[in-house]
Amino acid sequence: MTRATKQRPNILGGLAGWAWLVVVILPIYFLVVTSLRTQQDYFRENPLSFPSEPTLQAYRLVLENHFLRYLTNSVVVTGAAVVCILVAALMAAYYLVRSRTALSQRLLQVILLGLAIPLQATIIPVYYLIVKIGLYDTLWALIWPSVAFGIPISVLILVNFVRDIPGELFESMRVDGVGDWRMLLALVLPLSRPALMTVGIYEALQVWNGFLFPLVLTQSSEVRVLPLSLWSYQGEFSVNIPAVLAAVVLSALPVLTAYIIGRRQLVSGLTAGFSK
Repeated sequence: MTRATKQRPNILGGLAGWAWLVVVILPIYFLVVTSLRTQQDYFRENPLSFPSEPTLQAYRLVLENHFLRYLTNSVVVTGAAVVCILVAALMAAYYLVRSRTALSQRLLQVILLGLAIPLQATIIPVYYLIVKIGLYDTLWALIWPSVAFGIPISVLILVNFVRDIPGELFESMRVDGVGDWRMLLALVLPLSRPALMTVGIYEALQVWNGFLFPLVLTQSSEVRVLPLSLWSYQGEFSVNIPAVLAAVVLSALPVLTAYIIGRRQLVSGLTAGFSK
C-alpha cells in the first residue's frame, strides 16, 4: 500500500507544472513572433498567431540605429562592474571569514546594511556626487554606483561559501609559510569558482538591465546603454513595437549565453554555506 502510494503520479503537480510552463513560454513566444512582424502587420494580425509574412525588417532597423554602439557600452559597463565587484567582494569575504576580531564582525554588519538601502532612495546624493567628481555623462558614472550597490549581496554569498572551505587547508598552508595573498589566490579563488560564477551572473543581470542609473547619470547618445536605447524606437505619436521587441531579443542574447555557460554553478553557489 505504501509502495503504491509512492508510485502514484502527482497529477495536480504535473498540471500545475505545465500551466506554469505556459505562463513562462507565452511572453517569450509573443516577444519573438512580434519582432518578426512589420509595424503594419502588428496592428492587422492576431498578436499570438505566427506572422503570415515573417521579416527581419525590425532587426535591420535596430542594427542600423547604432545598436552595436549601445551593445558595446553595455558590455563595457557590465564587464567592468562585475570584475570590480568580484575582486572587492572576494577579498572582503576572505578577510571577514579568516579574521577573528570584533572589527571584522562589525564590518560585515555595516556591509550588509547596504541590502536595506533601496537604490531609488540614494539617487539624488549619487547624482550630486557623480557631478561633483566630474564623471557625469560617462561610462564611469554607471560603473562605480553599480559596484557600490552590488558589493553587499556579493559579500553575503561569498562569505557563506568561503566558510565552507575546511580550516585545515588554511592551517596547513599557514604552517608552510604561505601569506594571505598567496592563500587567497591559490586556495580560496579556485575553490570559490561556483560562488564567483553565481555572483557574476547575478550582478551581470542587475547591471545589464539597469535603467535608473543610465537615465539619471547619462545624457548623450555616445554613452547610452541598451535599456535606455529602447527610446530610440519611439516616435512623437507612436511606438515601433516590433523594433522595440527586436532590440529586447538582441539585448537578451548575451545574458542568456552567460546563464547557459554558468547554470551548473548557479544553484551550488547560491546554496553554499546556508546548511550550517
